[in-house]
Amino acid sequence: MAVSPRDLRIVERARNDRWQLPPLRIEMSECINCDACIRHCPPQFGAVFNHGIDVIIVPELCSGCGKCLDPCPVDCIYPDPYWQPPPEDWWLEPNGPEDPYV
Repeated sequence: MAVSPRDLRIVERARNDRWQLPPLRIEMSECINCDACIRHCPPQFGAVFNHGIDVIIVPELCSGCGKCLDPCPVDCIYPDPYWQPPPEDWWLEPNGPEDPYV
């Protein structure tokens, strides 16, 4: 079975070097947890997850494509040009039991 590019990014915990746009981030103080961003994130990236009471974007999986921006009713998603690797527990979501992209 072939490994998908997303699976490879999950294993390596690294963004695709060719992606020109910064990853996006969700400002949870503005988010209303509607999950529109999760439903609109393309599955080949699969970067947006429910994580406890928060909605998160794993920066290594986010291409910065912006498909999640227009559906967001409160405009709480922003470019994150100074992103840092996420907390270790965020990596439990991709390919985890509740991963909406698998």
